[in-house]
Amino acid sequence: MSWPLVLGLGAVALLWPLMQLTGLADAIGRQATPLVVALAVALVWVGVVGLGRAPRPVLTLTLAGVAYGVYLLVLGIVLGPALGDGGIPLSAIPWAMAPMLALDAFYGFLAGLLALVVQNVRGGRS
Repeated sequence: MSWPLVLGLGAVALLWPLMQLTGLADAIGRQATPLVVALAVALVWVGVVGLGRAPRPVLTLTLAGVAYGVYLLVLGIVLGPALGDGGIPLSAIPWAMAPMLALDAFYGFLAGLLALVVQNVRGGRS
């Protein structure tokens, strides 16, 4: 497993605030933006890990999901006020952190299963 790959894939979380800062979220629609971002992240993750035949795809993408959650948590604290949502109150972090990281890890796990299927269909991993 490659830590630079895990952290790099987790950094795809930057797509979310980037879309908000550039106004792309408004163009797509605030309701549709989370779905569009989730699908884009899944496509990138499954494409990179599945087609790139990265070793241990399920573990790699589960950890990428955790990294994704950490990045979003930090960005929510730092950039939240700039994005107009007031940020995450420091008192809410302990309560928000565990479910958020668990959900993002599960999201990564599901993407990892898809990447494993892609690898198996393509003839195995390297």
